[in-house]
Amino acid sequence: MRSVTYSMAVSLDGYVIGPDGGFQWAEPDEEVFRFATDEVRDVGVHLMGRRLYETMLYWETAEQDPKTSDLEREFIAVWNPLPKVVFSNSLSAVRGNARLASGGLAEEIERLRAEPGEGNIAIGGATLAAEAAALDLIDEYRARVCPVLVGGGTPFFPRHERHVDLELVETRTFASKVVFLHYRVAR
Repeated sequence: MRSVTYSMAVSLDGYVIGPDGGFQWAEPDEEVFRFATDEVRDVGVHLMGRRLYETMLYWETAEQDPKTSDLEREFIAVWNPLPKVVFSNSLSAVRGNARLASGGLAEEIERLRAEPGEGNIAIGGATLAAEAAALDLIDEYRARVCPVLVGGGTPFFPRHERHVDLELVETRTFASKVVFLHYRVAR
């Protein structure tokens, strides 16, 4: 059965977006960007909310920019063909290799897990991940912890009063002092 993974950059104090709505502090250096690209290679489908979808639309046309680096082109080659499912109450259409979710989050994940296919089911975006966590649908948490305190914003972990035991799978420290933490939910 395909695992559901939640992977994002996070500040040391636990936020994916700062109080000003920005996340420039999470911009990866070349080593971390390459690692994140490799992580996407293991994804079979990516679930995301409207805000993350709109942010990631940048990559649909980034290849046309002559300033796009070879590393960014490598990411584009992995990201753009990846199937994406967008959860939104306000969008009526999506672009690229994306489709609007036809059901609720639990129903979509159940259907995707039942389908034959390679790769993990990735969830991006803290709001959608919080919903999946509340429904106990996340199998793995992957955090790229950035050496910064932002003081508030959108939290990586949902604020539900729920105890979840985790097993450490992997850690890695990058030259930029970003620390990757990979945990599997102990079931």
